[in-house]
Amino acid sequence: MQHNNDTDYIDFGFKTVKTKLKTGLVHGLFSRVSNQYDLMNDVMSFGLHRCWKKSFVDRLALKPNMQILDVAGGTGDIAIRIAKDKAYLSPCVTVCDLTYDMVRQGKDKAINAGILNIKWHIGNGEQLPYADASFDRATIAFGLRNITNKDQALSEIARVLKPGGMLYCLEFSPPEGTLKPLYDAYSFRIIPWMGELFAKDREAYQYLVESIRQFPKPEILSDMVLKHGFTHCAYEKWTGGIVALHQAVR
Repeated sequence: MQHNNDTDYIDFGFKTVKTKLKTGLVHGLFSRVSNQYDLMNDVMSFGLHRCWKKSFVDRLALKPNMQILDVAGGTGDIAIRIAKDKAYLSPCVTVCDLTYDMVRQGKDKAINAGILNIKWHIGNGEQLPYADASFDRATIAFGLRNITNKDQALSEIARVLKPGGMLYCLEFSPPEGTLKPLYDAYSFRIIPWMGELFAKDREAYQYLVESIRQFPKPEILSDMVLKHGFTHCAYEKWTGGIVALHQAVR
């Protein structure tokens, strides 16, 4: 579909929607699936997401008393992992997520785990409610894909990071080569069916698999990051390219 002004329209999965409507659509989608979100992550990935997130947190090179921001932190998997690890000597972890229902799930999960030192905020990654140079680390795991204006979000993350601070981004990346046909068959045929079965929302998980295909490839995302105040960006692919980790220095 062609439009006179491409900036007025944006992808929402394989659909095209008005740019000003996408954030609301994303908010509605995650509100609907919040109760089953963690279960679906386990089911869809066969538990692999837990390994990815553990490896992700292990890479953060945290030091005592660091200020850490988890953007699009959802139900708190990353923040809770950081807060649980006593080796980090009680870092101050702040979760900022668009959706109240996702944050509520995360708060409950943290309290049930006996973790009370996470700050939970509702906010849009495109307009982070924090002062300049407030954080030593910024993380975003499987969240950048859902932000409407990714360039604006990267610029905001750079703004709130201290000089020398680091961004860590974990995101899906469609694999290439021999794994691609199997991955495509699983993601397009099985995942939406699982969404219907477990979360009673096929549409949400159809969006998920489509949004992965619309997301910039790792090399393109690295170039994007460098345009927004970061001095260095490196990436590596995990699990045959299914996910990619980006590390960038402010």
